[in-house]
Amino acid sequence: MLIDIIAGARPNFMKIGPIIRALDEREHGGGRLRYRLVHTGQHYDRRMSGDFFSQLGIPEPDVNLEVGSGTQAEQTATIMVRYEQLLMDAPSRLCIVVGDVTSTMACAITAQKLKIPVAHVEGGIRSGDWTMPEEINRMATDAVTNWFFTTSATADANLRNMGVSDERIFFVGNTMIDTLLANMDRLQQPDFWEEFGLAPGGYLVATLHRPSNVDEARHFSRLLSTLGDGARGRPVIFPVHPRARKTLADLAALPKNLHLVDPQPYLEFNYLVRHAKAVITDSGGVTEETTVLGVPCMTLRDTTERPETVTIGMNEVLGTDPRRLREALDQLFAGAWKKGGIPEKWDGRAGERIVAALEHLLVTT
Repeated sequence: MLIDIIAGARPNFMKIGPIIRALDEREHGGGRLRYRLVHTGQHYDRRMSGDFFSQLGIPEPDVNLEVGSGTQAEQTATIMVRYEQLLMDAPSRLCIVVGDVTSTMACAITAQKLKIPVAHVEGGIRSGDWTMPEEINRMATDAVTNWFFTTSATADANLRNMGVSDERIFFVGNTMIDTLLANMDRLQQPDFWEEFGLAPGGYLVATLHRPSNVDEARHFSRLLSTLGDGARGRPVIFPVHPRARKTLADLAALPKNLHLVDPQPYLEFNYLVRHAKAVITDSGGVTEETTVLGVPCMTLRDTTERPETVTIGMNEVLGTDPRRLREALDQLFAGAWKKGGIPEKWDGRAGERIVAALEHLLVTT
């Protein structure tokens, strides 16, 4: 019984690995489910996709739609056309989409229009911020999803509020955390560790890519200056997203303790996060990793779709005003940052729970 697993962009890859491993284990044990890994090619740069496949032991895709670059509308349209052709030539029994990228939405809609049911891993999360493309993707995907695999009770409540019945919701945990826990012993120092004089707890990590933070040069410069000053002379490691790099070219000067590096492979990036004094980010996924690693996290956004990282974890949502960042850094270095815990079912077994539910839905019913 063939099911499709869709991956298209960097955030997807760490989420599909545990599902693939659980399916492989069940196949060896006599399970009937088989999968076809479909890479849409939304992220086509080697560092944005290929490194994740090799480092995390994900098999090479069975199909690569090779969408490449383009506007959101162009990518959405091309993914839909090419995935539709794949399904017409060789239909699957189910389409599994993960996360909230363009590929997630495009493949979910395409499958449903061909009467192929859809399962959404990480369904139900909401930020309430319609200016984020990811929020539109989440809402559109969930509107055409048959079965939801959720990371939190909050996501379950969001789905119920939109009229989804309980028998379609499966609270399984977080597959991205499955990947993190499975690779804790494999995390590795990046090549620049000694060059920048890094030591555990002696540096900060920053990841910024959202338009509200990086598109306007003056605002971006104020954020970076505040970060550099607030780090009290400690190194700040900044893996630079392509969007941020465009604006950085227009900035006259950067803090001397700010070190710009290329986007890091999974094992190196999470080594940096694990040993950082704190992480400053506008990425939702990073806030989940810091929650499990017990690292203080400052989110430079007005909202979060992962409230459990705030209510349970060590994350705080600061907004985009540099003054709030300065206050948070003062609190951090005063030793007054809050303690945190780990959300329910973020225990490394979400992939197993998903496959067990799929077997019940597709094989035994």
